[in-house]
Amino acid sequence: MHELSLCEAIAGVVKAHADGRHVDVVRVRVGALRQVVPESLSFCWTLVRESENMPDAELELECVAAVVRCRGCGEQSEIVSPWSIWCPNCDSTDVEVLRGNEFLVTSLDVS
Repeated sequence: MHELSLCEAIAGVVKAHADGRHVDVVRVRVGALRQVVPESLSFCWTLVRESENMPDAELELECVAAVVRCRGCGEQSEIVSPWSIWCPNCDSTDVEVLRGNEFLVTSLDVS
């Protein structure tokens, strides 16, 4: 389960930026193409926050849909399955990913 190592990485970023302050909320943006299971990430966060001395830190996830632009037909489309990245309009695989690769701690609430 790579979500556990992702949560450990998130905790490292959070602790560095919290600078000893109490962490209330951690917001993370996760793209659909990152192959992260949001429920698993949330569960792993409950384990990691305890071991990292942030027992009250809630994890808020912003899930970002995958969007591509086809270089063939020019159509911009949302991709339903992260396992098949092609243009749903013309079936071309020559696409540019516009959104969906994100994995970013976007903000913290500290007190």
